[in-house]
Order: sequence, then C-alpha cells, then structure tokens
Amino acid sequence: MDGRDWGTFLLPYEQAVEELKVKFKTMRSELKKREEYAPIEFVTGRIKRISSILDKAKRLNVPMDQLETGIEDIAGIRIMCQFVEDIRRVAEYIRGRKDLKVLYEKDYITNYKDSGYRSFHMIVEYPVQTALGQKIVLAEIQIRTLAMNFWATIEHSLSYKYRESLPDEIRNRLKKAGEAANTLDNEMSSIREDILEAQKQFEDNSNITSQLLNAMHQLYFYHMVNEAIEYQARFNTIWQQQGQDHDMEAVKELLTEVKELLDTAKKKVRDHEI
Repeated sequence: MDGRDWGTFLLPYEQAVEELKVKFKTMRSELKKREEYAPIEFVTGRIKRISSILDKAKRLNVPMDQLETGIEDIAGIRIMCQFVEDIRRVAEYIRGRKDLKVLYEKDYITNYKDSGYRSFHMIVEYPVQTALGQKIVLAEIQIRTLAMNFWATIEHSLSYKYRESLPDEIRNRLKKAGEAANTLDNEMSSIREDILEAQKQFEDNSNITSQLLNAMHQLYFYHMVNEAIEYQARFNTIWQQQGQDHDMEAVKELLTEVKELLDTAKKKVRDHEI
C-alpha cells in the first residue's frame, strides 16, 4: 500500500457526492412542481470504503497511482424510483444535463446478471471546484426501483459476509428472490396509473387539510377566537365521522368559509390603515 493521505484523496469525491445529491433532490422537487409527479422517489450517496477501493483495485489489477481513472465508483449516487418505466426517464434527464458528462452506461435491467441483479448504471465525469482549482472526478450513478434496491442491498451484505463466494443454496434462493422482485416490479407497472391516481388524491387531500388548519390558526391573529374555536369543533366532527374515510367535500367547504372570513378580516385591516 502506498503512503497517500486518504482523507485528502477522498475529499473531491465527498464533495461530488454531496453536490450531486443536492442536484438530484432539486430535480425531484422541480419535476414534482411542474408535472405533479416525480420519477425520483429518493436519492442517496456514499463514498467507497478505503478497504473496498483496495480490494477492487487488486481484483481489477489497477495500479495504486491509477485509482482515479481505474476505479469508477469511488463516488456513488443511488437514485430510487417507484416504477421500472421511471428509470429510463431519469436516465434521459441525466443525459441532458450540462454539469456532468456521461461516459458510458451499463443496462443491467434489460441484460440482468445471472445472480438476479437488476439496475441501470451511468458512469459520469463530474467537475468539482476545489480550493486548488477544478478537478474532474468519476462517479457512478445507479438508478433502480425500490424492489431492485432491496434485493441488491441484501445480496451485497451476503456477498461481503461470504467474501463473494456464496454457498449454492443461498445463491439459488437469491436468484429466486430476484425473480420475485422483478415480478413485483412488473405487477406495480401494470397498475401504475391507479397507484399514481391514489397517491395524487392522498397528497391533494393532505394539502387541503393543511391549508384549512393553517387558515383556522390565522383567525387568532385577527382576534376571532370564538370563530376559530367553532371552526375547529366543526373540523373535529368531520374528521371523526368515518374514521379514516373522511368527508373531503365537507373539509373543502369549511376551507372556503374560513378563507372568505379571513379575506373579510384582511380587508377591514387594510381599510382601517387607509
């Protein structure tokens, strides 16, 4: 092993991971606002452990002075999606970005591994602005569904335990589990529209409820304590009527009433100021 300062060596990779995580999370938020649905469920990132870097360098015969170009996944980003269809869409967004360069892709979904591993990998060059100037680092972006990620996480743990020499029984059972995960993804895709509609309805209802609670709270600022207490009581009655199957039409009507009352109160304040 060479005598390099690993902390200094990994600094630009750590920076790349943090910046890319922020950028993809921002992408998720923007897509959600623009299209009411984001193909990105959540984003994680990690720096490869030093021991793992050394093991991979040994396995691939990468010289110690060529780690920066020979090991492509020292910086790793993982993007999780709900549906298989979302993976292609996210990959297309990444290809169109100007702040990184896609070197090549590995499609382990169409061409899944014998072990059962499925994922979509993109190797990218990413420019990091360090204290000493710009540095180009390699990073691996993995895009996969939640089911794919669950399987891959378990498989990785077992491979680490058995030093990548899995017993045949566990290997076979993992392969069956991989097939089951793929079946799950296919089933979820077949009812994708129903799932998205249900999720949107739940989110819309949650937003309406939050708006109503915030509006009722604002009544106190205009010294309408009795009105706030009355509306809170009416809301509680609606919310407790049918357990979890709440009457959202009644909640919407209540929200309209409270907003109209607030608008009147705000107009009185403005007129008084004039």
